[in-house]
Amino acid sequence: MEKFEDIIKSEKPVLVDFFATWCGPCKLMHPVLEELHEKVGEKARIIKIDIDKNEQLAAAYNVRSVPTLMLFKDGKLEWREAGVQPIAKLEQLINQYA
Repeated sequence: MEKFEDIIKSEKPVLVDFFATWCGPCKLMHPVLEELHEKVGEKARIIKIDIDKNEQLAAAYNVRSVPTLMLFKDGKLEWREAGVQPIAKLEQLINQYA
């Protein structure tokens, strides 16, 4: 299994969605992220982290509300925002760091 620290060290941007299965807004983000993946293809990697199954990771990144989205590149946190995000904003962000 890949380690989170190794995944975010990628030269490609990595968009991380910290979510919870019980979270309504998180469910709204799911189709947005699927469509985003279709649009950006191999330019970026999109991963989802269930905060209930990864409590230590969520705590390490101070995730207080879900969804919380973070963009990493070369292991560095470049952007972070909580709440549902529009696809156009996420696509622009990925293109900026790709």
